[in-house]
Amino acid sequence: MPGRSADDDSCFAVIFTSRLRAPDPGYGDMAEKMLALASEQPGFLGFESARGDGDSELGISISYWRDRDSILAWRGHVEHLVAQELGRERWYAYYRLRVAQVERDYEWSCDGPPINSDHVPG
Repeated sequence: MPGRSADDDSCFAVIFTSRLRAPDPGYGDMAEKMLALASEQPGFLGFESARGDGDSELGISISYWRDRDSILAWRGHVEHLVAQELGRERWYAYYRLRVAQVERDYEWSCDGPPINSDHVPG
């Protein structure tokens, strides 16, 4: 994948770092629902996520967006606002959110196709 510069195909990454409280069966369902809903939003480009072995381990989710307006629209989406409130009340012990402009995007793999290549903006 060729590198990208801020002048052509740049995008934005919303980096959500979190630690969960005690396991709650509703969390996984809500996370799946929010990903499905986000993927339908104008400007959504892709998603990557990883969490340590235990539920209380650090998790990092990154969503990619075409522009800041798309991020703001998603942040204010009614169903997403409900999920945010539930997250603070029931699921998260901690979270941090960062927004960054992606100026360059490239990858390499020694043995085949890139990991999650269908979820990463190209």
